[in-house]
Amino acid sequence: MLELAADLLERTRSLTPFVTATVTGVAGSAPRQPGSSLVVDADGAVLGNVSGGCVDAAVHEVCQEMLAGDHRPRSLRFGYTDADAIGVGLTCGGTIELLLRHHDPATEPELEPALVAAAEGETVAVATIVRGPRRYQGRRIVVRPGRPVAGTLGDALLDRVAEAQATDLLHAGRTGTVEIGVADSYCQEPMTLLVESSARAPRLLVFGAIDHAAALARLGAFLGYRVTVCDARATFATPERFPDAEVVVEWPHRYLGSQAEAGLLDRRTVVCVLTHDPRFDLPLLTAALRMPVAYVGAMGSRRTHEERLNRLRDAGLSDHELGRLHSPIGLDLGARTPQETALSIVAEIVASRHGGSGVPLSTGVPIHRGVIHHDVIHRGVPSPRPLTHSS
Repeated sequence: MLELAADLLERTRSLTPFVTATVTGVAGSAPRQPGSSLVVDADGAVLGNVSGGCVDAAVHEVCQEMLAGDHRPRSLRFGYTDADAIGVGLTCGGTIELLLRHHDPATEPELEPALVAAAEGETVAVATIVRGPRRYQGRRIVVRPGRPVAGTLGDALLDRVAEAQATDLLHAGRTGTVEIGVADSYCQEPMTLLVESSARAPRLLVFGAIDHAAALARLGAFLGYRVTVCDARATFATPERFPDAEVVVEWPHRYLGSQAEAGLLDRRTVVCVLTHDPRFDLPLLTAALRMPVAYVGAMGSRRTHEERLNRLRDAGLSDHELGRLHSPIGLDLGARTPQETALSIVAEIVASRHGGSGVPLSTGVPIHRGVIHHDVIHRGVPSPRPLTHSS
């Protein structure tokens, strides 16, 4: 729902009722992930989709039925061979589960602030019970850092649990489901909580104001990263050369350290070192490889890489820390130009983020990485937090 925040905000302010059909679980080759929504409003307008087209018409029909009559939340399941999928299946062969919920803005005061925050790029999460006792299904809370929780799930303890789980996923910038239940002593029956997160854009830090950095900044911005280009050489680090990025003139390791100390890095942060200069590379990589960021890559030949590894070992880095370094940076695309090289770098970043192999799909590797059931986040997993720099 939050990916449609700007459009839904118009409906909310005009007090136009609408129904959201939100993906709550996927398996196999499902085209959309948890949190994706199709919306039908009381005026007949349709926003978004949940399948790329193959079951959207059937979902639209059920949404219209809810607008016209029974407003109670409903669950739907669509699968390629599932006889219960109201006669419609996913042509890609996967399975999706949906929660349909009727919204009346006049009776849901917590809805507008959540949509405003998401539309303006602020951090907000909506936690909704999508499976469990019927009296709880469809209830939700809105979680915003530093502010009281809006709404209720119907139980104060459950609200606190849901707030903690939503906060964890917000720190990771993830949307997914959380299983809570009897074993956790939170309720007498198992429940599934869908947490839809809208977080600030992840950061891409590019060190080295070279032509490759300009191409990488452009592609990074296209992928939704907040891009920063940093170099100690003011002559090269200029806004005119890098229109798609924030430009910082500073020694790279000092800038990285200042960002960590300010809590501005997290587990989604990507660090790309393109400087080719040991004066910059070594202190920068020594710091970066000790931070639990998402990705650290460094440009250079294989010979440069081996020399760099030896120097980093001499600086005290462990084999585990060195194993996190992607170098030479990028996938083998046969790249020649700065633009092609930047493409190979972002391809590796995406593969690293989602567990991709980087090999051609025509070789028979799965298009979707195995089977994903509800994108479950189990309790007890340490939650990502803003990082602090340790020297």
